[in-house]
Amino acid sequence: MDTFLGIDLPTWWFLLIGALITGYGILDGFDLGAGALHLFFRKEQSRRIALNAIGPVWDGNEVWLVIGAGALFAAFPLVYGTILSVFYLPFILFLVAIIFRAISIEFRGKEPMPWWHQLWDVSYCVSSIVIALLLGLVLGNLIQGIPLNANHEFVGRLRDFFNPYAGLISVTVLSLFMMHGAMYLLMKTEDRLYTKLTIIADNTSKFFILCFLAASNATLIYVPHMTAIFKNNPALFVLPMAAVLIVLNIRRSIEKRQYRRGFISSSITTALLLILFAMGLYPNLVLSTVDPRGHISIYEAASSDASLRTMLLFAFIGMPLVGTYTVFMFWTFRGKVKLEEHSY
Repeated sequence: MDTFLGIDLPTWWFLLIGALITGYGILDGFDLGAGALHLFFRKEQSRRIALNAIGPVWDGNEVWLVIGAGALFAAFPLVYGTILSVFYLPFILFLVAIIFRAISIEFRGKEPMPWWHQLWDVSYCVSSIVIALLLGLVLGNLIQGIPLNANHEFVGRLRDFFNPYAGLISVTVLSLFMMHGAMYLLMKTEDRLYTKLTIIADNTSKFFILCFLAASNATLIYVPHMTAIFKNNPALFVLPMAAVLIVLNIRRSIEKRQYRRGFISSSITTALLLILFAMGLYPNLVLSTVDPRGHISIYEAASSDASLRTMLLFAFIGMPLVGTYTVFMFWTFRGKVKLEEHSY
Protein backbone atom coordinates (compact mmCIF):
# COMPACT_ATOMS: atom_id res chain seq x y z
CA MET A 1 0.00 0.00 0.00
CA ASP A 2 1.33 3.42 -0.97
CA THR A 3 2.19 5.94 1.72
CA PHE A 4 2.82 9.69 1.85
CA LEU A 5 4.98 11.12 4.64
CA GLY A 6 4.80 7.75 6.35
CA ILE A 7 0.97 7.68 6.40
CA ASP A 8 -0.97 5.32 4.16
CA LEU A 9 -3.31 6.87 1.58
CA PRO A 10 -6.63 5.65 3.09
CA THR A 11 -5.65 7.25 6.40
CA TRP A 12 -4.81 10.49 4.59
CA TRP A 13 -8.28 10.52 3.08
CA PHE A 14 -9.84 9.67 6.44
CA LEU A 15 -8.10 12.77 7.84
CA LEU A 16 -9.01 15.00 4.89
CA ILE A 17 -12.69 14.05 4.94
CA GLY A 18 -12.67 14.55 8.70
CA ALA A 19 -11.22 18.05 8.20
CA LEU A 20 -13.93 18.89 5.65
CA ILE A 21 -16.73 17.67 7.90
CA THR A 22 -15.23 19.59 10.83
CA GLY A 23 -15.07 22.74 8.69
CA TYR A 24 -18.72 22.26 7.79
CA GLY A 25 -19.72 21.69 11.42
CA ILE A 26 -18.00 24.88 12.56
CA LEU A 27 -19.08 27.11 9.68
CA ASP A 28 -22.60 25.93 8.90
CA GLY A 29 -23.12 25.20 12.59
CA PHE A 30 -23.35 28.85 13.54
CA ASP A 31 -25.72 29.82 10.74
CA LEU A 32 -27.93 26.80 11.44
CA GLY A 33 -27.90 27.89 15.07
CA ALA A 34 -28.81 31.44 14.09
CA GLY A 35 -31.70 30.03 12.06
CA ALA A 36 -32.88 27.88 14.98
CA LEU A 37 -33.02 31.02 17.15
CA HIS A 38 -34.77 33.14 14.53
CA LEU A 39 -38.29 33.07 16.00
CA PHE A 40 -36.98 34.25 19.37
CA PHE A 41 -36.61 37.65 17.73
CA ARG A 42 -40.00 39.36 17.74
CA LYS A 43 -39.31 42.55 15.83
CA GLU A 44 -39.01 42.76 12.06
CA GLN A 45 -35.78 44.77 12.27
CA SER A 46 -34.19 42.24 14.64
CA ARG A 47 -35.05 39.37 12.32
CA ARG A 48 -33.63 41.24 9.33
CA ILE A 49 -30.40 41.99 11.18
CA ALA A 50 -30.04 38.34 12.26
CA LEU A 51 -30.71 37.19 8.72
CA ASN A 52 -28.21 39.61 7.23
CA ALA A 53 -25.58 38.50 9.75
CA ILE A 54 -25.43 35.13 8.01
CA GLY A 55 -26.68 36.30 4.60
CA PRO A 56 -23.28 36.81 2.93
CA VAL A 57 -21.77 33.55 4.22
CA TRP A 58 -24.40 30.82 4.61
CA ASP A 59 -24.18 29.45 1.07
CA GLY A 60 -20.37 29.48 1.12
CA ASN A 61 -20.43 27.53 4.38
CA GLU A 62 -22.37 24.71 2.70
CA VAL A 63 -19.57 24.30 0.14
CA TRP A 64 -17.68 22.35 2.80
CA LEU A 65 -20.49 19.79 2.96
CA VAL A 66 -20.60 19.41 -0.83
CA ILE A 67 -16.82 18.90 -1.02
CA GLY A 68 -16.90 16.48 1.92
CA ALA A 69 -19.61 14.36 0.29
CA GLY A 70 -17.73 14.39 -3.01
CA ALA A 71 -14.50 13.36 -1.29
CA LEU A 72 -16.28 10.50 0.50
CA PHE A 73 -17.71 9.27 -2.81
CA ALA A 74 -14.33 9.45 -4.53
CA ALA A 75 -12.18 7.97 -1.76
CA PHE A 76 -14.54 5.50 -0.07
CA PRO A 77 -17.35 4.65 -2.52
CA LEU A 78 -18.49 1.61 -0.52
CA VAL A 79 -19.08 3.76 2.55
CA TYR A 80 -20.79 6.46 0.50
CA GLY A 81 -23.18 3.94 -1.04
CA THR A 82 -23.86 2.17 2.26
CA ILE A 83 -24.53 5.33 4.28
CA LEU A 84 -26.79 6.87 1.64
CA SER A 85 -28.80 3.69 1.22
CA VAL A 86 -29.11 3.10 4.98
CA PHE A 87 -30.00 6.70 5.80
CA TYR A 88 -32.09 7.21 2.67
CA LEU A 89 -35.07 8.83 4.40
CA PRO A 90 -33.06 11.07 6.76
CA PHE A 91 -30.96 12.33 3.85
CA ILE A 92 -34.04 13.02 1.72
CA LEU A 93 -35.49 15.03 4.60
CA PHE A 94 -32.12 16.73 4.99
CA LEU A 95 -32.09 17.81 1.34
CA VAL A 96 -35.69 19.03 1.51
CA ALA A 97 -34.83 21.08 4.62
CA ILE A 98 -31.76 22.56 2.90
CA ILE A 99 -33.92 23.57 -0.08
CA PHE A 100 -36.60 25.18 2.09
CA ARG A 101 -33.97 26.96 4.17
CA ALA A 102 -32.36 28.44 1.07
CA ILE A 103 -35.63 29.63 -0.48
CA SER A 104 -36.77 31.00 2.90
CA ILE A 105 -33.69 33.23 3.06
CA GLU A 106 -34.08 34.38 -0.54
CA PHE A 107 -37.89 34.69 -0.74
CA ARG A 108 -38.52 36.45 2.57
CA GLY A 109 -37.75 39.95 1.35
CA LYS A 110 -39.45 39.65 -2.04
CA GLU A 111 -42.84 40.87 -0.80
CA PRO A 112 -43.71 43.48 1.85
CA MET A 113 -46.68 41.70 3.49
CA PRO A 114 -46.21 40.74 7.18
CA TRP A 115 -47.79 37.30 6.65
CA TRP A 116 -45.29 36.62 3.86
CA HIS A 117 -42.38 37.45 6.15
CA GLN A 118 -43.84 35.30 8.94
CA LEU A 119 -44.32 32.35 6.59
CA TRP A 120 -40.69 32.31 5.52
CA ASP A 121 -39.42 33.10 9.02
CA VAL A 122 -41.14 29.96 10.29
CA SER A 123 -39.85 27.95 7.32
CA TYR A 124 -36.30 29.23 7.89
CA CYS A 125 -36.36 28.44 11.62
CA VAL A 126 -37.98 25.00 11.29
CA SER A 127 -35.71 23.91 8.42
CA SER A 128 -32.61 24.98 10.38
CA ILE A 129 -33.76 22.96 13.40
CA VAL A 130 -34.60 19.92 11.24
CA ILE A 131 -31.15 19.98 9.58
CA ALA A 132 -29.37 20.14 12.95
CA LEU A 133 -31.49 17.31 14.38
CA LEU A 134 -30.97 15.11 11.32
CA LEU A 135 -27.20 15.63 11.43
CA GLY A 136 -27.27 14.58 15.07
CA LEU A 137 -29.47 11.59 14.27
CA VAL A 138 -27.02 10.31 11.65
CA LEU A 139 -24.05 10.99 13.92
CA GLY A 140 -25.67 9.20 16.86
CA ASN A 141 -26.39 6.10 14.79
CA LEU A 142 -22.87 6.06 13.33
CA ILE A 143 -21.45 6.22 16.88
CA GLN A 144 -23.59 3.28 18.01
CA GLY A 145 -23.28 1.30 14.84
CA ILE A 146 -25.78 0.19 12.22
CA PRO A 147 -27.34 -3.27 11.74
CA LEU A 148 -25.39 -4.46 8.69
CA ASN A 149 -24.84 -8.08 7.71
CA ALA A 150 -21.58 -9.53 6.36
CA ASN A 151 -22.46 -8.21 2.88
CA HIS A 152 -22.90 -4.67 4.27
CA GLU A 153 -26.65 -4.84 3.71
CA PHE A 154 -28.97 -3.09 6.13
CA VAL A 155 -31.00 -5.63 8.12
CA GLY A 156 -32.70 -3.27 10.57
CA ARG A 157 -35.92 -1.28 10.50
CA LEU A 158 -36.55 2.41 9.96
CA ARG A 159 -37.65 2.91 13.55
CA ASP A 160 -34.26 1.62 14.75
CA PHE A 161 -32.79 5.02 13.82
CA PHE A 162 -35.06 6.80 16.29
CA ASN A 163 -33.52 5.39 19.44
CA PRO A 164 -32.92 7.26 22.72
CA TYR A 165 -29.15 7.60 22.26
CA ALA A 166 -29.42 9.01 18.72
CA GLY A 167 -32.16 11.34 19.97
CA LEU A 168 -29.87 12.59 22.74
CA ILE A 169 -27.06 13.24 20.24
CA SER A 170 -29.54 15.08 17.99
CA VAL A 171 -30.58 17.42 20.78
CA THR A 172 -26.92 17.90 21.79
CA VAL A 173 -25.98 18.92 18.24
CA LEU A 174 -28.92 21.35 18.12
CA SER A 175 -27.95 22.88 21.48
CA LEU A 176 -24.33 23.27 20.34
CA PHE A 177 -25.37 24.97 17.11
CA MET A 178 -27.80 27.28 18.93
CA MET A 179 -25.09 28.38 21.36
CA HIS A 180 -22.59 28.72 18.52
CA GLY A 181 -25.06 30.78 16.50
CA ALA A 182 -25.94 33.03 19.43
CA MET A 183 -22.30 33.96 19.94
CA TYR A 184 -21.80 34.61 16.25
CA LEU A 185 -24.81 36.93 16.25
CA LEU A 186 -23.43 38.73 19.31
CA MET A 187 -20.34 39.57 17.28
CA LYS A 188 -22.50 40.97 14.48
CA THR A 189 -25.18 42.94 16.35
CA GLU A 190 -25.56 45.85 18.76
CA ASP A 191 -28.08 47.77 20.91
CA ARG A 192 -31.32 46.03 21.94
CA LEU A 193 -30.82 42.91 19.82
CA TYR A 194 -27.36 42.51 21.32
CA THR A 195 -28.85 42.72 24.82
CA LYS A 196 -31.46 40.08 23.99
CA LEU A 197 -28.77 37.81 22.55
CA THR A 198 -26.71 37.99 25.75
CA ILE A 199 -29.63 36.30 27.54
CA ILE A 200 -30.08 33.76 24.74
CA ALA A 201 -26.35 32.92 24.72
CA ASP A 202 -26.42 32.40 28.49
CA ASN A 203 -29.44 30.07 28.30
CA THR A 204 -28.27 28.10 25.26
CA SER A 205 -24.82 27.54 26.80
CA LYS A 206 -26.43 26.11 29.95
CA PHE A 207 -28.66 23.91 27.78
CA PHE A 208 -25.64 22.69 25.81
CA ILE A 209 -23.63 21.85 28.94
CA LEU A 210 -26.52 19.74 30.26
CA CYS A 211 -26.77 17.93 26.92
CA PHE A 212 -22.99 17.53 26.75
CA LEU A 213 -22.87 15.91 30.19
CA ALA A 214 -25.81 13.62 29.41
CA ALA A 215 -24.36 12.57 26.04
CA SER A 216 -20.90 11.96 27.53
CA ASN A 217 -22.31 9.74 30.29
CA ALA A 218 -24.55 7.86 27.86
CA THR A 219 -21.57 7.22 25.57
CA LEU A 220 -19.44 5.93 28.44
CA ILE A 221 -22.20 3.55 29.60
CA TYR A 222 -23.88 2.41 26.38
CA VAL A 223 -21.21 2.83 23.67
CA PRO A 224 -18.01 1.47 25.27
CA HIS A 225 -16.23 0.88 21.94
CA MET A 226 -15.89 4.66 21.52
CA THR A 227 -13.72 4.86 24.64
CA ALA A 228 -11.53 1.80 23.96
CA ILE A 229 -8.78 3.84 22.29
CA PHE A 230 -8.37 5.96 25.41
CA LYS A 231 -8.16 2.89 27.64
CA ASN A 232 -5.50 1.40 25.38
CA ASN A 233 -3.62 4.71 24.99
CA PRO A 234 -3.95 6.69 28.24
CA ALA A 235 -1.91 9.59 26.84
CA LEU A 236 -4.78 10.34 24.45
CA PHE A 237 -7.06 11.05 27.40
CA VAL A 238 -5.77 14.62 27.17
CA LEU A 239 -8.20 15.19 24.27
CA PRO A 240 -11.49 14.53 26.14
CA MET A 241 -10.09 16.51 29.05
CA ALA A 242 -9.33 19.38 26.67
CA ALA A 243 -12.90 19.21 25.39
CA VAL A 244 -14.26 19.54 28.94
CA LEU A 245 -11.98 22.51 29.68
CA ILE A 246 -12.95 24.26 26.43
CA VAL A 247 -16.64 23.79 27.25
CA LEU A 248 -16.04 25.35 30.67
CA ASN A 249 -14.22 28.22 28.96
CA ILE A 250 -17.33 28.89 26.88
CA ARG A 251 -19.26 29.59 30.10
CA ARG A 252 -16.41 31.73 31.41
CA SER A 253 -16.32 33.75 28.21
CA ILE A 254 -20.08 34.32 28.30
CA GLU A 255 -20.00 35.43 31.93
CA LYS A 256 -17.21 37.91 31.08
CA ARG A 257 -19.05 38.95 27.89
CA GLN A 258 -16.04 38.00 25.78
CA TYR A 259 -18.14 36.61 22.96
CA ARG A 260 -15.43 36.45 20.32
CA ARG A 261 -13.43 34.22 22.65
CA GLY A 262 -16.59 32.22 23.36
CA PHE A 263 -17.20 31.75 19.64
CA ILE A 264 -13.63 30.49 19.18
CA SER A 265 -14.12 28.11 22.10
CA SER A 266 -17.39 26.74 20.69
CA SER A 267 -15.63 26.25 17.33
CA ILE A 268 -12.84 24.31 19.05
CA THR A 269 -15.46 22.30 20.96
CA THR A 270 -17.13 21.30 17.68
CA ALA A 271 -13.76 20.26 16.25
CA LEU A 272 -12.72 18.29 19.36
CA LEU A 273 -16.02 16.40 19.54
CA LEU A 274 -15.71 15.35 15.90
CA ILE A 275 -12.06 14.37 16.47
CA LEU A 276 -13.11 12.18 19.41
CA PHE A 277 -15.79 10.60 17.21
CA ALA A 278 -13.23 9.88 14.47
CA MET A 279 -10.74 8.42 16.95
CA GLY A 280 -13.40 6.11 18.32
CA LEU A 281 -14.19 4.80 14.83
CA TYR A 282 -10.71 4.54 13.25
CA PRO A 283 -9.77 2.49 11.25
CA ASN A 284 -13.46 1.85 10.60
CA LEU A 285 -15.89 4.24 8.98
CA VAL A 286 -19.07 2.27 9.66
CA LEU A 287 -19.65 -0.20 12.48
CA SER A 288 -22.12 -3.09 12.39
CA THR A 289 -24.15 -3.92 15.49
CA VAL A 290 -25.09 -7.44 14.36
CA ASP A 291 -22.00 -8.92 12.68
CA PRO A 292 -18.36 -7.82 13.03
CA ARG A 293 -17.88 -8.82 9.38
CA GLY A 294 -20.25 -5.98 8.53
CA HIS A 295 -17.79 -3.34 9.77
CA ILE A 296 -16.45 -1.21 6.91
CA SER A 297 -12.84 -0.12 7.38
CA ILE A 298 -11.02 2.55 5.41
CA TYR A 299 -8.85 -0.15 3.85
CA GLU A 300 -11.79 -2.23 2.68
CA ALA A 301 -13.74 0.75 1.35
CA ALA A 302 -10.89 2.70 -0.27
CA SER A 303 -10.53 3.32 -3.99
CA SER A 304 -7.38 2.14 -5.74
CA ASP A 305 -4.00 3.56 -4.69
CA ALA A 306 -3.66 5.28 -8.05
CA SER A 307 -7.00 7.05 -7.59
CA LEU A 308 -6.25 8.06 -4.02
CA ARG A 309 -2.80 9.34 -4.99
CA THR A 310 -4.12 11.46 -7.88
CA MET A 311 -7.01 12.86 -5.88
CA LEU A 312 -4.71 13.65 -2.95
CA LEU A 313 -2.74 15.98 -5.21
CA PHE A 314 -5.91 17.84 -6.17
CA ALA A 315 -7.01 17.93 -2.54
CA PHE A 316 -3.76 19.56 -1.43
CA ILE A 317 -4.33 22.22 -4.10
CA GLY A 318 -8.08 22.66 -3.68
CA MET A 319 -8.48 22.69 0.10
CA PRO A 320 -6.16 25.70 0.66
CA LEU A 321 -8.11 27.54 -2.05
CA VAL A 322 -11.42 26.84 -0.29
CA GLY A 323 -9.88 27.86 3.02
CA THR A 324 -8.51 31.07 1.53
CA TYR A 325 -11.88 31.91 0.00
CA THR A 326 -13.59 31.32 3.35
CA VAL A 327 -11.16 33.59 5.19
CA PHE A 328 -11.53 36.28 2.51
CA MET A 329 -15.32 36.08 2.71
CA PHE A 330 -15.42 36.53 6.48
CA TRP A 331 -12.83 39.30 6.35
CA THR A 332 -14.82 41.16 3.68
CA PHE A 333 -18.05 41.00 5.71
CA ARG A 334 -16.49 41.58 9.14
CA GLY A 335 -18.00 43.99 11.65
CA LYS A 336 -21.51 44.79 12.81
CA VAL A 337 -24.50 44.39 10.49
CA LYS A 338 -25.95 47.57 9.02
CA LEU A 339 -29.24 47.30 7.15
CA GLU A 340 -29.28 48.81 3.67
CA GLU A 341 -31.78 49.11 0.84
CA HIS A 342 -30.78 45.79 -0.73
CA SER A 343 -30.37 43.84 2.53
CA TYR A 344 -32.46 40.71 3.13
